[in-house]
Amino acid sequence: MSDAQRMAPPEGLPLATPSAARAPLLDIGARVREARARRGMTRKLLATHSQVSERYVAQLEAGQANPSVLVLLKLAQALDLPLTELLRETAAEPPELLLLIELLRRQSRAVLHELRKNLARKLGRADDQPRTRIALLGLRGAGKTSLGQRLADHLDCPFIELDQAIEHAAGTSLAEIFLLYGQAGYRRHEQRCLERLLKTHPRCVIATGGSIVTAAATYDLLLSTCRCVWLKAAPEEHMTRVVAQGDTRPMANNAEAMDDLRHILDARTALYSQADHTVDTAGLTLDQSYLALAHALAQTD
Repeated sequence: MSDAQRMAPPEGLPLATPSAARAPLLDIGARVREARARRGMTRKLLATHSQVSERYVAQLEAGQANPSVLVLLKLAQALDLPLTELLRETAAEPPELLLLIELLRRQSRAVLHELRKNLARKLGRADDQPRTRIALLGLRGAGKTSLGQRLADHLDCPFIELDQAIEHAAGTSLAEIFLLYGQAGYRRHEQRCLERLLKTHPRCVIATGGSIVTAAATYDLLLSTCRCVWLKAAPEEHMTRVVAQGDTRPMANNAEAMDDLRHILDARTALYSQADHTVDTAGLTLDQSYLALAHALAQTD
């Protein structure tokens, strides 16, 4: 028995599997087959390079196998594709976009930041217009509410907490939205609510939810229509401020909560850094933080 045969994964789903359940498997199989054809690879050659049995590759291409992530990763590497290309849920991207993505992949973070702004101007997005809305970003406890309300009062414009606006529009709490619709449902509510606010408020200060930066389309909309400020603080300060607001739940298991908070902040730092301004409030009083925020916003947009 060959190494490829010994490493072959078990048989896939039986043909009796309902068509609706098999649809994603058919899509994956079609992408593997198309990618193999584009590269002029025979099924045997793909099997050899990926060390997945030829018989299993045939089953997968026919939508009759239920591949593991490891198997898909082996096939993607053999096809010189990102794994996400085999798992995508949308139609195939045009070649121009794929080439552009590869070009951008080789650029530094600083270059990408500048390119995004230039592209927004080129496409006629709001970056070439005065952005009279201000959006505050950051984790819970960053001071978005207290500083945002104070800034809005000074600018004589509405102050909007996006999470509260979402609850008002949905007619229920955030917890209930997550319970009924999950994360994807919440993201849909969030984006629709932001779009409505942008249409009705040419001037305002928006306090966003801490995770908005992880929703690419919504975050892009925010960056394009608002002057965005990341209110940055150390994890310990975030925790202290949340507890000072009366929420002692994070202290129930402090060590674990602090680890989680650090991981979240580390994972989002690159996203928060896309904001137009960063205001580090570490060790500052509320008055000092407000002065730092006002100073940042006084800089040229």
